[in-house]
Amino acid sequence: MSTRPATAPLLIACALGIEHLALRTGERGGAGGPVTVLRTGMGPKAAERSVTRRLADPLLDGAAVLATGFCAGLAPGMHPGDLVVAEETRHPDGTVPCVETDLLVKELVRAVPGRTVHTGPLIGSDHVVRGHERSDLLATGAIAVDMESAATLLSAVRAGERPVAAVRVVVDAPQHELVRIGTVRGGISAFRVLRSVLPAFYEWHRSLLLPRR
Repeated sequence: MSTRPATAPLLIACALGIEHLALRTGERGGAGGPVTVLRTGMGPKAAERSVTRRLADPLLDGAAVLATGFCAGLAPGMHPGDLVVAEETRHPDGTVPCVETDLLVKELVRAVPGRTVHTGPLIGSDHVVRGHERSDLLATGAIAVDMESAATLLSAVRAGERPVAAVRVVVDAPQHELVRIGTVRGGISAFRVLRSVLPAFYEWHRSLLLPRR
């Protein structure tokens, strides 16, 4: 039996200012160790640089990493404000499996009651996906797409062995394409959901500190 350090840190990474604002205003305190909310900037290259640089800090040695923010849903029937828990993230340079996804689903249902939670592969892109590209990506088996999660988790595991996960809030979907975040109902709905998810992230983090057999 082994035990993780009781104060293992957690790094929560997001890309956009509005995502960072939602997470900061949603803080309620309470986690299994020190928590850092990192705004990486937009796109996979920015995420890779920012996460790699931040994890070089000795204070974040062995930190669990959770990528979050908004995403585009790919599957029919998805709606703005739905949640996506990645079973794995897919990047051109590699696929990264996520840890304790069942627990994340359970805790998200508790934190944001009434919201649909989808699970499946989350694929990375270097641009905003629209129109027919959605169906092309859906055909690969992915259920959602964003620009930073896959790069974030790949950079995290390259920096050292650690637990990783990705949780995204659907801001637009095939029948609900978004023009600008915050100016339409879908963007506002997604912001409110993202503001409410931190308790689920903290419970996931705490679970990683339990003794392993």
